[in-house]
Amino acid sequence: MTHKILFVEDDAELAGLMQGFLARHDLEVVIEPRGDTAAAALVREQPDLLLLDIMLPGKDGLTLCRELRPNFAGPIVMLTSLDSDINQILGLELGANDYVLKTTPPAVLAARLRAQLRQHEQRQNGSQEPDSPQQLVFGMLRIDGRSRDVQLDGQRIALSTTDFDLLWQLASHAGEVQDRDTLLRVMRGLSYDGLDRSIDIAVSRLRKKLGDDPAAPARIKTVRNKGYLFSPVDW
Repeated sequence: MTHKILFVEDDAELAGLMQGFLARHDLEVVIEPRGDTAAAALVREQPDLLLLDIMLPGKDGLTLCRELRPNFAGPIVMLTSLDSDINQILGLELGANDYVLKTTPPAVLAARLRAQLRQHEQRQNGSQEPDSPQQLVFGMLRIDGRSRDVQLDGQRIALSTTDFDLLWQLASHAGEVQDRDTLLRVMRGLSYDGLDRSIDIAVSRLRKKLGDDPAAPARIKTVRNKGYLFSPVDW
């Protein structure tokens, strides 16, 4: 099955090389060279995945991610030459599913894009375990697996697709430690390499949205050298 990717990139040579390589992996790439015309291209092309450079004419990729995320359900991947923790954190905070450096080997990039597409299709198909609950309730916290709606004390909590998947994994295994490898596979379909900080960033973001004290978290606890544990109490 061929998937369509909208690649917002102003480097024509790089974009063309990437377009040709990804085509050999059943990934159709449509190139958009400007950030300020990306929204129109998104509506026109209806891609399965959005691949964004950060440094773009007209509008930068981080701004695009923030503006397009509310109306685009598919994966958003940042592809950039900026090897910066701040940019990675910003990208993930703004709703990106992954952050990849342009120095990443093309075959690895293709694998990561396909992993994101596969994860998204599984979510769209509602592929949960046959006997898994469709709603989780912990005190004032309610998590609906069908509508992907989260409410705390009667207030709806807005979560990105990635953040909801992380919360569902933690909450559906309440009281059990979930290691980073398991959580990263759920979020991005990748193995933990010991260096990736996206899980820690996402957990920090969840804590903030769920009213957990970052200095002494009680709802999503850090278990040193093991991972994270969702508490079934304290809600």
